Amino acid sequence: MPALANLLSRPAGWLAAAVFALLDALDVLLCLVYGVLDGLLEDSPVACYCHRTHGAEGVSDTLYVRRSAFRDALLGLLRRVGVGRRKNKKDASPEKARSPRWSDCGCGACLAWRSTGGGGDRLHFVVNEPKDAAATGREDDAIFVHGFTSSSAFWAQTVFPELATANRRLLAVDLLGFGDSPKPANCAYTLRDHVEAIERSVIDPLDITSFHLVSHSMGCIVALALAAKHPARVKSITLVAPPYFLPCGEKASQVALRRLAEKKLWPPLLFGSAVMSWYEHVGRTVCLVICKNHRAWEWLIRTVTRTSGVDFVVRDLTRHTHHSAWNTMHNVICGGAETQDRNLEALAAAGVPVRVVHGDRDQVVPVECSSRHLKSKLPRAEIRIVGGQDHRTVVFGREKEFAEELRDFWSACEKPTMDASGCAGGC
Repeated sequence: MPALANLLSRPAGWLAAAVFALLDALDVLLCLVYGVLDGLLEDSPVACYCHRTHGAEGVSDTLYVRRSAFRDALLGLLRRVGVGRRKNKKDASPEKARSPRWSDCGCGACLAWRSTGGGGDRLHFVVNEPKDAAATGREDDAIFVHGFTSSSAFWAQTVFPELATANRRLLAVDLLGFGDSPKPANCAYTLRDHVEAIERSVIDPLDITSFHLVSHSMGCIVALALAAKHPARVKSITLVAPPYFLPCGEKASQVALRRLAEKKLWPPLLFGSAVMSWYEHVGRTVCLVICKNHRAWEWLIRTVTRTSGVDFVVRDLTRHTHHSAWNTMHNVICGGAETQDRNLEALAAAGVPVRVVHGDRDQVVPVECSSRHLKSKLPRAEIRIVGGQDHRTVVFGREKEFAEELRDFWSACEKPTMDASGCAGGC
């Protein structure tokens, strides 16, 4: 096994080059296949990103520019011979795209958002009220934001029970396109879209004037943008495994794509990230097989394990549409990388207390590429490196400890002795 890992982990190894060249060719082939199927099965088919050259504000350039010499050569050849787009049916604008598309699941659970109040534009969220909701002197609310492939259950079923005695309201949101929240096909799922969805679904309706933020992975990018927009309302922000990279000569979006989805065969998690992030049509096929048929997979899991339910981690993974997952990956994780420095500087200027928690065995977002770099922008931030924990176990398995750390941090940040830098004695 070590020898295999060594072979597969070589960035420029012949095996990796061959596998990704094959995926390049497969993605181009699937581009043609989906072009035909979309034209036949959709009234207003929307062109894939292979045939677009630019986007609107907030749309990441990584949707259009993912450098691959072999793939570009194949697409160029097809364009020269006039193959690649249907001529008899005009591509629709994203605003006319219908939900669900033919390749998405149309079950009641996946479409429940269409019948909810607010015209289907309000996020689903879980609320944990304090035992005495009318108690005087109730502490500030706390809003929890999950990461990629997760939902509000990431927090509600792990940390919330450990905070049940807290005298504050806890709110965990399903981000736009995740969990039970809306998954409109006419949405670009930009960072701005996610922030505005939280505002109109949680902050404004509940009249939240002061709150703490807790976020994991991709959710940290959303939380930072939200905090930078409302620095006077945010009492503190806790970032768990945040993706952040130091500025360099390249565009931040391209750096984020290469760092978080590097084209490697090993470890398997990184290979899966590369496939789903670089290959639009291969990723759509994976979603077609897994997400569209999630009820069948859930039934199979219940049958094999002889249980009455499916773990929320598996359920969250299969409750995506390819459109929401693909666009969020590029427009939030990659595109959001270009706004992070500006958001961090806004938080530092406003004196918002920041705490970073990261596992030293994180393979998804390596600790040396993120948390330690944040010190350059937030010199007063508290950095907590947790030994022996990875991207998920930095929370899972240590829920009680994590909740206790949150209580201490929140308590310190709510003390009136906060200095001008935004950090109290225990913060």
